[in-house]
Amino acid sequence: MPMQHFDLKSLNEMASRYRVQLINSLSGFKSANLIGTCNAQEQTNLAIFSSVFHLGASPALVGFIMRPDSVSRHTLENIKQTEQYTINQVSEDFWRKAHQTSAHYNSDESEFEQVGLTPEFIDGVTAPFVKESRIKYALNVKEITPIKLNNTLLVIGEITNVICESSVIKSDGYLDIEAANTVAISGLDSYHSSTRLSRISYAKPHKEALDIPLNGSIE
Repeated sequence: MPMQHFDLKSLNEMASRYRVQLINSLSGFKSANLIGTCNAQEQTNLAIFSSVFHLGASPALVGFIMRPDSVSRHTLENIKQTEQYTINQVSEDFWRKAHQTSAHYNSDESEFEQVGLTPEFIDGVTAPFVKESRIKYALNVKEITPIKLNNTLLVIGEITNVICESSVIKSDGYLDIEAANTVAISGLDSYHSSTRLSRISYAKPHKEALDIPLNGSIE
């Protein structure tokens, strides 16, 4: 099959929008999450992110990348004010509404209201969850680190609360995100459902990995 090769000169000479689409697609499937925040005046905000990633389990840390704050970033401003936020997985039930949160609404407009999603609160967490989300968690911000190479920010939070449907958590702690109909993103604007190939056991030298039953137990 014919292959196409872009060298550094070609990349630098590309039309800006074409290059953005190409480079954003290279990393493959990314998680689709809505980050919920509110400001000190309790104005809620909701924004879709495809840059959320696991950092560690003990302590339970999750990071995401915030684009340069050369313009107003309501999510970032709210996190700095309240030091709390929620991350809510996007499912097939509301991915179009989730995508619409990427529109540039005014700071006094709640994306929850604008796109038709429901804010949900629990004791001890000032930030709103997305009621429609089937896997979600709250975090306290621990560190905001500038990345000098492109002026983005790495936001790191510690998980304080996890909420998920009982049916998606297995006996070994595995969260079956496919059972929750969670969607993925590729590029900037392509949404995907998934099909599991298998879960397989921890890899050991000179021993074939075994399939793990969906209930999470393996003999």
